[in-house]
Amino acid sequence: MTLSVQGVSLSFGAVQALREVSFEVPQGAICGVIGPNGAGKSSLLNVLSGVYRADDGVIRVDGETLPPGNPHAAARLGIARTFQNIALFKGMSVLDNVLTGRAPFARASLLEQALRLGRAPREEQEQRERAERVLELLELQRHRHTPVGGLPYGLQKRVELARALVAEPRILLLDEPMAGMTAGEKHAMSDFLLRARHEATLLLIEHDMGVVMELSDQVLVLDYGRQITVDAPAVVQRDPRVIEAYLGVAS
Repeated sequence: MTLSVQGVSLSFGAVQALREVSFEVPQGAICGVIGPNGAGKSSLLNVLSGVYRADDGVIRVDGETLPPGNPHAAARLGIARTFQNIALFKGMSVLDNVLTGRAPFARASLLEQALRLGRAPREEQEQRERAERVLELLELQRHRHTPVGGLPYGLQKRVELARALVAEPRILLLDEPMAGMTAGEKHAMSDFLLRARHEATLLLIEHDMGVVMELSDQVLVLDYGRQITVDAPAVVQRDPRVIEAYLGVAS
């Protein structure tokens, strides 16, 4: 298993954000994470990315244990993420934004980079080759020199996905990658996420149930921090506990 989460719990004072959440995601799979507002979805991503320190539980990536509450360790293990709100450099080109995702891989010193000596030229070439490959994967080549701020919203979200993928993650955490998109933009992004699964294992938070059920190999359902179930989309859709969590039941 690429990602293994066992017994993860998280609390903020008296508020239990996550309660003994356990699931596994095979390499190259897409795991959708759904639940009502306040279910703990974003808290789970924050624990996996090292932003939050879990109170209990173990997270492993390809058998390696993730130290709790350590974003740098999460990045070293190959965990990357996107966010609900676009966090790009609007005045920079698409290519330069994507290249920022390669910053952790730089080994040349600042002096080498400034004077283009030693390791710097070869590193720059390698970084650009990787960035160009991701731009091609996500069909962004013709926008490579366009300032991001001048692109439509859907394309900006695709640039953010490219910046995450260029870091060569093993696990990619996607926090509402289609929020605010039109139906056409969602359709296009769905196709690009299916391409991205060949680059990394995906954990996807998305409120559009149609999208989640269509894209996901498995779906994790949370409700007030509790794990209701994790199963194939068709099974989850018929689960009465899931229906109750979303729709309630008549008294």
